Amino acid sequence: MSSIEPTAQLGGIERVASNPHTTRSSGDTHHHPAARSIWGDVWHRLRANRLAIVSAIFVLLIIVLALAAPLVAPRGYTFQDYKNLRAGPSAQFWLGTDTAGRDLWARIVYGGQVSLTVGIGVQLIAVLIGVPLGLLAGFRGGRVDMLIMRVVDTLYAFPTLLFAILLMSWLGQGVLNIVIALSLIGWLPLCQLVRAQVISLREREFVQAARALGVPDLQIMWRHLLPNILSTIITAVSFGIPQAILSEAALSFIGVGINPPLPSWGSMVSDNILYIRSAWHLALFPALALGLTMLAFTAFGDGLRDALDPRSAR
Repeated sequence: MSSIEPTAQLGGIERVASNPHTTRSSGDTHHHPAARSIWGDVWHRLRANRLAIVSAIFVLLIIVLALAAPLVAPRGYTFQDYKNLRAGPSAQFWLGTDTAGRDLWARIVYGGQVSLTVGIGVQLIAVLIGVPLGLLAGFRGGRVDMLIMRVVDTLYAFPTLLFAILLMSWLGQGVLNIVIALSLIGWLPLCQLVRAQVISLREREFVQAARALGVPDLQIMWRHLLPNILSTIITAVSFGIPQAILSEAALSFIGVGINPPLPSWGSMVSDNILYIRSAWHLALFPALALGLTMLAFTAFGDGLRDALDPRSAR
């Protein structure tokens, strides 16, 4: 007796699970080229977007520099050369020195560590909190959905940056505290997005087939719904990272973010904005690092969103 095969759907395209026992008839002698997988199609469309590829290379470069900071900036961010205060870019100091004689290149590289740690850390916690709650709210509905969404609506009533400032005033400065403060609200958009996607999928045929076969709810959410919204989650995370980086820079700019002497692009701009005319490089280079990093993440997110959307296929 044949069994019912639930339909799998990914990125808006339904695919029926293949039967390993199905054989091709002996009379079929035509040779068809192997079809690309779903993720192969995504890579093909992403590769055609030159801006997304350039942005991805820049993001990868920032990550490599941050991980290899002790090698590419051997002086460290605390080394001081009192003979070269506010020195301009030179062969000895590629981006110049600050008011305390510290190597600006080293501080920007180590500041990239802070920004990436906050950006990735906040989004990781957002995924761990927002995705399960969004799945549960969208799939179960009823009182569970109402309870979760009332919590989301209540937290949304607080402005994100103001809420983070209040938490930082209570928790104190530091990278870990910034991640905690931004994560307490950072999971809300992802939770709402996942819930909306699940609501649109829970009445589809492949979910109803799984229910008819007696598949437990947890397994339906994990094996059938989650893979179908994975592309949406990836896109949301790619846009969430630059938002978290900007929030960290804003907190450090107003003095409630990173503890000195640990460098942050936001605090470097804040500390040196007064010297913009006499030592233009002090505020310009950290601002450029922040702006280009956010631009690269955003452009890559745009390209990734287009690549994950099957409607963009030719």
